[in-house]
Amino acid sequence: MENIARGAAEVTLIEEGFQVVRLKNETDDTAHFHHDVDNSYIQFHFCLKGEVELAFNEGSYKLSLSEQNSYLLYNPSRDLPINLNLKGHTWFICVLVSIKKFHSLFSPDAQHVSFLSAENKDKKYYVDGSISPSMAVALHQLMNYNLNDAIKRLYFKGKSYELMSLYFNSPEDADVEACPFLVDEENMRKIKKAKEIIIDRMTNPPSLSELSMEIGLSLKKLKEGFKEVYGDTVYGFLLEHKMDYARQLLDSGQHNVNEVGLKVGYSTASHFISAFKKKYGTTPKKYLTGN
Repeated sequence: MENIARGAAEVTLIEEGFQVVRLKNETDDTAHFHHDVDNSYIQFHFCLKGEVELAFNEGSYKLSLSEQNSYLLYNPSRDLPINLNLKGHTWFICVLVSIKKFHSLFSPDAQHVSFLSAENKDKKYYVDGSISPSMAVALHQLMNYNLNDAIKRLYFKGKSYELMSLYFNSPEDADVEACPFLVDEENMRKIKKAKEIIIDRMTNPPSLSELSMEIGLSLKKLKEGFKEVYGDTVYGFLLEHKMDYARQLLDSGQHNVNEVGLKVGYSTASHFISAFKKKYGTTPKKYLTGN
């Protein structure tokens, strides 16, 4: 695993023609990552948290991939090396599958995968989509792998195959296909709901007990699940969101310090100033003036 400051980059070979790339940037700064990929590979990009910018044609063409979204990229006529920038506090996974390997996985069910048909085999594909709750479970299990290294390759293979099956799962079969993952999927929905609630009510957020009751998840599962999915405690995540939003409001030039403090839930300016300084190392006023 290659360290990127307080983050890490890891490329794992599952088997011939099948790789998993895991990137985690835990810093406030943007991190760069490059990995050569030739035109025989289909690329599946997943942004679990934060935001990623993918660059192609030596930076002349760029795609932005935000949290909980995915891209499928395939171009048989040209190489598409992975050249990306991970913004601060971003988790990203890329699955690389050679077209030969891909055919061996799906050929019995080629009707479910449009670009496997003979008339489409030379076409290029750029498909964007959202990460379903069941896919998010498998992705977070890949990202937070903590089992014995001796079974790592087997574990990654199983999770990667699971991810591919969920990615290409047709809507009409969704209930049947997702059956083994229904509990995890439902919990993932509840955790995502918890995030939405605290962001929507950041000026007056519920207590953890109130939040767990509202989403229908035990306090223990809420704490553990939120930390696994978003990499922080509920209130740690909320504080990060508040400070980021406060900085955006200050940057807009439309609000003074007191107004911004109130908008992000601080009843007194001194508490807001203290929190802002702890996060950014400067007061809101000095941040505005650039001093």
